[in-house]
Amino acid sequence: MSFPRSSGILCHPTSFPSRYGIGDLGKGAYDFIAWLAVARQQLWQVLPLGPTGYADSPYQSFSAFAGNPMLISLDSLVWSGLLPADALADVPAFPACRVDFGAVIPFKHRLFRQSYEHFKAQATPAQRRGFEGFRERNADWLPDFGLFMALKGRFGGGSWRTWPRDILMRQPDALAYYAATLADESAYHEYLQWQFSDQWTALKGHATGLGIQIIGDVPIFVAEDSADVWGRPELFQLDEERNPIVIAGVPPDLFSATGQRWGNPHYRWDMMAQDGYRWWVQRISHTLTLVDIIRIDHFRGFEAAWEIPAAERTAVKGRWVKGPGARLFQAVNAALGALPLIAEDLGVITPEVDALRGHFGFPGMKILQFGFALDNDPKYLPHSFERDYIVYPGTHDNNTVIGWFNEAVRTGPEKWNCLRYLGSDGRDLAWDFIRMGWSSVANQAVACLQDVMSLGAEARMNFPSTESGNWQWRYTPEMLTDAQAARLRELTEIYDRAVKKSSLPLGKGPS
Repeated sequence: MSFPRSSGILCHPTSFPSRYGIGDLGKGAYDFIAWLAVARQQLWQVLPLGPTGYADSPYQSFSAFAGNPMLISLDSLVWSGLLPADALADVPAFPACRVDFGAVIPFKHRLFRQSYEHFKAQATPAQRRGFEGFRERNADWLPDFGLFMALKGRFGGGSWRTWPRDILMRQPDALAYYAATLADESAYHEYLQWQFSDQWTALKGHATGLGIQIIGDVPIFVAEDSADVWGRPELFQLDEERNPIVIAGVPPDLFSATGQRWGNPHYRWDMMAQDGYRWWVQRISHTLTLVDIIRIDHFRGFEAAWEIPAAERTAVKGRWVKGPGARLFQAVNAALGALPLIAEDLGVITPEVDALRGHFGFPGMKILQFGFALDNDPKYLPHSFERDYIVYPGTHDNNTVIGWFNEAVRTGPEKWNCLRYLGSDGRDLAWDFIRMGWSSVANQAVACLQDVMSLGAEARMNFPSTESGNWQWRYTPEMLTDAQAARLRELTEIYDRAVKKSSLPLGKGPS
């Protein structure tokens, strides 16, 4: 699917301002969308929206279908009558510019449980019908997820592979016993999913009304410690004890000399093919209820993926193994129609990967920072772009433009190549890169909010191949300015990327 000329901003909701230690779907989110509208942007890109597990990474989620309850707005729970206002009277002093996950998670769950008890005791008939309707509409994944999370709580929060063998192996008697014993705890986690869904749906509707589409992120693989692997072990390469046989990653690359060992189990594509890739059809269909456009992370894995023996501690000793290729996308297209999908085609890309992407018309990605190695790589520089791409100065996996320039390109040929290509003295480098992307022929251009704010390496979101200190960046309200919106709007209008519905009312959302 080819997309119209447009532009936007990448900012995950956890980065929004909030007095509760983490960005959420409340006022900070609505203020950000209003800012996008003033800047005449058409796109808002987010990271995966699932509940985060290992190392707080959105790419290691407890479910491919669930939402992250940490994004639920506590203020919105009060506004909807599902949390007493005095519950928010005593809020700890959380850091303003980073997420302290270790403090935030127990704090929010304490208030979520209060909200759930309040709902059970005082919910209106309409609210009870709303919850039950949500459970019915999501019956294909929600019960397993609710029980999975209840079991994690019952057995100390560790991986499901540490649970007693009967429930680890999903023996029918054990499933029945725990479903009954943990029914209320399972319902609590289902309640949180309902609240996430309601708040996200309202926010997405507000964005749609302003002509803004949301780009969501679907990682090709799922986390080992997830309701998906526990609930459907036959779809994954596991041994008789449900341990992964091989795991996913990538070979040595620009980010790591030993490659990246992600730890996700590989799929049994042969098993998935037997029912027409139904799990993938359900996953894509569900994601398209949350977002308008999907970015598939590690698209090249559908053609061939790096398979690492589970016993290996690095990704060096792996091999490329063929994936389902066109068969999967033919099945999904047959079920859902043409897919609004962007292919993350970075890394070791072969002609076969390009052919797969091209066959279905999926736009690929261009990262401007990658164009300025010792020898300028022309495929990442605008003079060689084609239209069916989405261009970024850098993504969540890169340093900010200023951090990258100061740490990796501050001397030598790389610096000279960069400044010469830009025609710049380097004093406004982040915006030089934004202009370079916006002026290109690529149909879509997206910048990280940190680059709009001209921030340095302290604002980097993720360091690939590291296990701590990631996903924490936040901004404060005064950091998002009218001047930035005006400047971005000017570039967007100059390079014909502006939202065409310029007369749309901005609206306020929650206050």
